[in-house]
Amino acid sequence: MNARMNAQSNDRVAVIDVGSNSVRLVAFDGAARSPAYFFNEKVLAGLGAGLGQSGHLHPEGRRRAMAALRRFAALLERLRPARVMTIATAAVRDAADGPEFCAQVLAETGLELTVASGPEEGRLSAQGVLLGWPEAEGMVCDIGGASLELAQISGGQVLAAETAPLGPLPLMEFEGAPRALRQRIKRDMARLRSNFSGPVPRLFLVGGSWRAVARLDMARRNYPLHVLHEYERPTADILRIANWISHQEPAHLATLTDTSLERLRLLPTAALVLKQLLDALAPGTVAFSSYGIREGMLYEAMPPDVRALDPLIEACRYTESQNARFPGFGDALFDWLQNLFGDLPADDLRLMRAACLLHDTTWRAHPDYRADMCFEAVTRANMGGVDHAGRLFLAVANRARYKNDGSAVDDHPAIALLPAERVKLATSIGRAMRLGAMLGGAHPDTLPDTELQLKAGQLRLVLRGGAQELMGEVVERRLNGLNTALGLDLPAMLDIQAKD
Repeated sequence: MNARMNAQSNDRVAVIDVGSNSVRLVAFDGAARSPAYFFNEKVLAGLGAGLGQSGHLHPEGRRRAMAALRRFAALLERLRPARVMTIATAAVRDAADGPEFCAQVLAETGLELTVASGPEEGRLSAQGVLLGWPEAEGMVCDIGGASLELAQISGGQVLAAETAPLGPLPLMEFEGAPRALRQRIKRDMARLRSNFSGPVPRLFLVGGSWRAVARLDMARRNYPLHVLHEYERPTADILRIANWISHQEPAHLATLTDTSLERLRLLPTAALVLKQLLDALAPGTVAFSSYGIREGMLYEAMPPDVRALDPLIEACRYTESQNARFPGFGDALFDWLQNLFGDLPADDLRLMRAACLLHDTTWRAHPDYRADMCFEAVTRANMGGVDHAGRLFLAVANRARYKNDGSAVDDHPAIALLPAERVKLATSIGRAMRLGAMLGGAHPDTLPDTELQLKAGQLRLVLRGGAQELMGEVVERRLNGLNTALGLDLPAMLDIQAKD
């Protein structure tokens, strides 16, 4: 089986993650290069609450965790994944009764928990970041309920990983003045930082507490694109939001976000940690990752040839295979557009390929709403390997593929995040996709005898041999629409040629 077939495998992979604060079951729809979440459920059990003082798992947290794991075992019997992976992290690792808990889980559910070391936990979280950002450079910080892990990534590899007891649960139990707590966090963070050398161009934040920080920052900024993954901000901005959160009551934070109150109770303490983290690492920028330890375990299950694939392109290719009228046309359309756009930078060509693969995936929607539904679907899609500007570029291109009038896109608040010249380029690509799709009915076999040309400032559509039968009023109208989008002064031409 080749890499692409492996990348779109339908064999489900399940991961059970027993953390210090939450217990979660995630079932991925195959070990795909871009994760597809078939099932996702979590319980904020709080296993690690009070661990610093008692040395044992929290009794009520243990009861809730066991109840969740019994349910997860029953669900697995029905989901029947091809593979089940488990991991237990800091609370189970550090608690005196951790081995006893694992034995109870095995006896009552048949699930054998794999207890990860701190560095192993950090390595897996960093692999989750690499699943979404294959070329990521910098540091990954994963915060759980009881611990914090740092890992350094470069060249598609995890170079090193370390851990420290800097999760909010043990810090909230600290018996001392606030100043003493801050000093302790600073000392532990400095020790952690001493294990890594060099500057940090980018810091990737993993974990529920960090995602809650991102949600609050979005709410305070009225940020129009509500996608946590690859939300990126200057370090100074994240420092400001961390400082603000550290002085807020959880009840007030709850008025600004739908994050659970259980999570928000941890957030002011987590914000203290974040401030010291930013001070110690001094990263160039800060990015939030929705991918972490569970995705890192999925990444580990992938064959090397699948890991080498582009997560964005594979996600779009899979979407095309499931939803397009004629899967395979996206690649044909991309090739057809090379005469117009082949000189674009590699990053833009990558986005154009992704747009072509997605161009026909909302065709079942009502025609009156298809363009806007396409825009929303693309901006909110579960895709790795694309930042927010890239998402918007894809959304504008695919909306322009469905609708000639760009006013609705111009009015969308998220468009302000994309420079005007990028909107123009995406619109031009969308108009070209619109022409190609209409010309051949979105079937791969209809484009070989047609060609788009741009010579001496004039756009020309060449139809050879039997392709001349495809000529019609709608084709001419869409050719003229593309000409307008490209800003050309000369009128577009139809060139009908006899087939050699």
